Amino acid sequence: MTGEVTLGDRPLTIDEVVSVARGKTQIVLSDAALQRVSATRDIIDALAAGDVPAYGVSTGFGALATRHIEPALREKLQQSLVRSHAAGSGDEVEHEVVRALMLLRLQTLMTGRTGIRASTAVAYSELLNHNITPVVYEYGSLGCSGDLAPLAHCALALIGEGVVRDADGVLRETGEVLDTVGLQPVALAAKEGLALINGTDGMLGMLVLALADLHVLVRAADITAAMSIEALMGTDRPFAEDLMALRPHPGQTASAANLRRLLAGSPIVAGHRRDDRRVQDAYSLRCTPQVHGAARDTVAHAAAVADVELRSAIDNPTVLTDGRVESCGHFHGAPVGFACDFLAIAAAEVGAIAERRTDRLLDRTRSHGLPPFLVEDAGVNSGLMLAQYTQAAMVAENRRLAAPASVDSVPTSAMQEDHVSMGWGAARKLRQSVANLGRVIACELVGAARGLEFRRPLAPAPATGAALAALREVGVAGAGDDRWLAPELARAEELVISGALVHAVEATTGPLG
Repeated sequence: MTGEVTLGDRPLTIDEVVSVARGKTQIVLSDAALQRVSATRDIIDALAAGDVPAYGVSTGFGALATRHIEPALREKLQQSLVRSHAAGSGDEVEHEVVRALMLLRLQTLMTGRTGIRASTAVAYSELLNHNITPVVYEYGSLGCSGDLAPLAHCALALIGEGVVRDADGVLRETGEVLDTVGLQPVALAAKEGLALINGTDGMLGMLVLALADLHVLVRAADITAAMSIEALMGTDRPFAEDLMALRPHPGQTASAANLRRLLAGSPIVAGHRRDDRRVQDAYSLRCTPQVHGAARDTVAHAAAVADVELRSAIDNPTVLTDGRVESCGHFHGAPVGFACDFLAIAAAEVGAIAERRTDRLLDRTRSHGLPPFLVEDAGVNSGLMLAQYTQAAMVAENRRLAAPASVDSVPTSAMQEDHVSMGWGAARKLRQSVANLGRVIACELVGAARGLEFRRPLAPAPATGAALAALREVGVAGAGDDRWLAPELARAEELVISGALVHAVEATTGPLG
């Protein structure tokens, strides 16, 4: 994806953050915003020239805030802050996460509330525009005072130190890469080091990316659920509009409406209506809109949190337009950490109910006539037996990942920072949970598609038939003798997470809710 996003005139949207993080969208800095940045920088320059102690300008940091720093050492103070705080460890954080956190930090810089120089903001934007990605590590952030270590590694690149991935993804020394593209390292002035690292941008970036993914996955889950309901000879009657009106949660209403549209015109469902022996379907079928709907409502709540954060200026101390420079606690990641933890619970449950439907498809005692493990000549062939094992393993992991990170504060900085959010950890486990959910839905897709084909000559609904056709078009074959299954599951996963499955179905149904 290419294009431009302008910073400083208005808050970023979720789509804009994703376009920069995952594409090659260029950053343009608003002239009006740069003027605001310069105006508040004058306030910091006045403080730096005076004798009144100001946190982050003429003092140390954290538990060292009582140390007065002489004017001659104040530039060194900022450089030292960045170097010492670039203390991450573990595996590299993903390219898209680093770009998202840099973009969001730059957005705060452009609010004119941090006291940074306009030239420093421009230099930061050039790292993004040249697709220079600082190496950020898995561990180092407690989510308070923001994502210090991850942001410090990005600031380290700005001053020409450390290592980065260049535009081709090659790991190189920062100074060498800057020289190659014609950029100069920045010599940080008073407060700039602190302004570059004191924000919740990493955890917010991961929340925004997860929201974008979940927007696709909740619709994909409705699609695979509809396919399973058909394949299991289920009914659409529990999803009726008048029944949904008796408990009108917005997400449940939307999911049920999707299921009605997805199952519309299904000869298989019509055949169920003539079967008086089936009183009601199992919970994993009948309660699909309740579970999927609750997840949708959780996504909506988290999106509202993200929207507020995208409109916020997060720094400490904060520069106000009346000239005050005030300490505050906006860097505390509790709102974002709570939202990430809540989403992990929702993702775990959408995956859990999908696995129950898949297991039912494979069990001849509960599948209403389907062959064991959805394979011909079962016993000689094992069919999708191990696909469900893989699915169950990811469901189990997502249950572990649903344990909240945000309640697990560990005091730091000699007890000055005595309650931290662990929002970074909440966001990191959310990423894994969302990735697992995409794979779990893909497993259901593969199983439900086989189930529908075993119902022939009865045909599926036009919408679920479109999903089945899309799966076959990407090279996932139907039942037959056992074969190497992992590549087919991978192709199904890509179909799900890319949004291609949803798009294929929406060509038949119109936009799903």
